[in-house]
Amino acid sequence: MKKASRVFYITFALVILTVLFGVFAPEIFEKVTGNIRAFIGTNFGWYYLTLMALLLILVFVIVVSPYGKIRLGKDSDRPEFSTLSWISMLFSAGMGIGLVFYGASEPLSHFAIQPATAEAGTDAAFKEGLERTYYHWGIHVWAMYGLIALSLAFFQFRKGEPALISSTLKPIFGKKMEGPLGTLVDVLAVFATVFGVATSLGFGAVQINGGLTYLFGVPDEPWFQLLIIAIVTILFVISAWSGLNKGIKYLSNTNMVLAVILLILVLVLGPTLLILNLFTETFGHYLQNLISLSFQSAPLDAENRSWLNDWTIFYWAWWISWAPFVSMFIARVSKGRTIREFLIGVVLVPTLFGSFWFAAFGSTAINTQKSGIDLTGFPTEQTLFAMFSEMPLGFIMSLFAILLVSTFFITSADSATFVLGMQSTNGSLLPSNQIKVLWGIAQSLVAAILLSVGGLTAVQNTIIAAALPFSVVMILMVIALFKALDAEVKLAKPKK
Repeated sequence: MKKASRVFYITFALVILTVLFGVFAPEIFEKVTGNIRAFIGTNFGWYYLTLMALLLILVFVIVVSPYGKIRLGKDSDRPEFSTLSWISMLFSAGMGIGLVFYGASEPLSHFAIQPATAEAGTDAAFKEGLERTYYHWGIHVWAMYGLIALSLAFFQFRKGEPALISSTLKPIFGKKMEGPLGTLVDVLAVFATVFGVATSLGFGAVQINGGLTYLFGVPDEPWFQLLIIAIVTILFVISAWSGLNKGIKYLSNTNMVLAVILLILVLVLGPTLLILNLFTETFGHYLQNLISLSFQSAPLDAENRSWLNDWTIFYWAWWISWAPFVSMFIARVSKGRTIREFLIGVVLVPTLFGSFWFAAFGSTAINTQKSGIDLTGFPTEQTLFAMFSEMPLGFIMSLFAILLVSTFFITSADSATFVLGMQSTNGSLLPSNQIKVLWGIAQSLVAAILLSVGGLTAVQNTIIAAALPFSVVMILMVIALFKALDAEVKLAKPKK
C-alpha cells in the first residue's frame, strides 16, 4: 500500500459511507438521489444536450485540423496494440454489457411501450425506435469519450504527465492541480468510476441470472446473483493480476469473437432482409436528423419533454458519469497513434458496429412482437432470451449470450480495476496488483451489497448527480487540451 495516494484513502472512505447510507436507509437514499436526478433532468437538460453536441463538433474540428497529425507519444512511437485488439478493448471497457442487456429491449420499448413521438405499435414507431437507440448509443457518446480520452492520452504520452484527470488541467491551473484542488478532481473521478462499474456489474449479474432462470429454472433471487458476482470476481481478479497485455487483451479479443458470432447468428436466423433494409434506412435517417436530434429539448411539449428526461437526458448524464473510467482506459491503450487515427477509430467504429447491433437485435425483437408474441411481458433481463426462444438455435444463442455477458462482465471489471489503480497511485501506468485486486474486490462488494438491498436505482441516481460537476471538469479539460494543442503546433518546425 506504499504507492497508494491520498485519493485512494479519501475515495475509499466516501464509498464506504455511501454504501452504509444505502444499506441502513435504502428508502431515504433512493428518495434523496431520485429527487436530485429529477432536479438535474428538469433544469439541466438543455445543458447536457448542448454540451454533447458541442463535443461532437469539436471532434470533427480536430480531425480535419493540423492537430490531427500529432502523435500520442513521441514522434517515433507506434501503437502498442494491434488495431483489432485496440478496438476490442474499446468495447470491453465501454458498452459491452449494455449492448447485450439493451440490444433487444430498448428498441422494443421505444416501439411498444414508450415511443418518443410516434404512435405505439406502428411502423413509424418501429423506425423511430431504432433511430433513437442509435442516437443514445452512437456518435455523440463516442465523441465525448474520444475527446476526454484524447486529453488524457495527449498529456500522458506527449507531455509526460501522470495518468490523472487533474493533470490535464495544468495548462489552466498550473501547480494548483498538485494540491487539494487536484485531489478533489481525482476523487470525483474515482468515485464516479466505482459506482458506475458497480452498477454495470449489478446489471450483468441480473442478466446472467435472468438467462439461467429462463433456460434452466434456477432461482431468480438476490442470493444467486451474489453467487454470480463472487464467481466472476475471482475470474477478473485473476485476469487483473495477469496484466494489461495478457488478461484484458485476450479476453477483449474473445469478447469480439463471441459478439460477432452472436450478431451473425441473429442476422442469418432472424429476418435478414428486414434487418438489412431497416438498418440502411434508419441509420440514414439518424445521420440526416443528427442536428435536430442533438438540440431537441421539447420546451412546449410536456409529454415529449418527459420522454427526453427519461431517456436522452438520462443517457447523457449516465455516459458522462462513465467518462473518467472509459476515457482513461481508452487513453491508456492508445499510445503511439496519431490524433486523427485515434479519433476516427474511437468515434466511428463503435458507432457503426453498435448501430448495426441494435438494428439486428431490435428489428428481430420488434418483428417477434408484431407476430403476436408479447415480449414486453418479460423483465428487461429476460427479453433477449424470450426472443431467442422463438428462433432456430435459440437455446444455443442464449448460451452464447450468457457467455458473452460473462466475458464482458469480467473485462469491464478488469479494466475498471486497472483504471482505479492508475487514479489512486498518482497516475502510475502500471499500478500494483495489490491495489488492483483491492479495488476489484471493493467494487464487487459494492455491487453485491447494493443488489441485496435493492439499491441499484439509487446508485444510478448517485452517479448521475456526480456527472453534473464532472461535466464542468470535462469542459475545462477540453479548453486545456486546445490550449496545449495550439502550443504544440506553434512549436513544431515548419516542413521544408
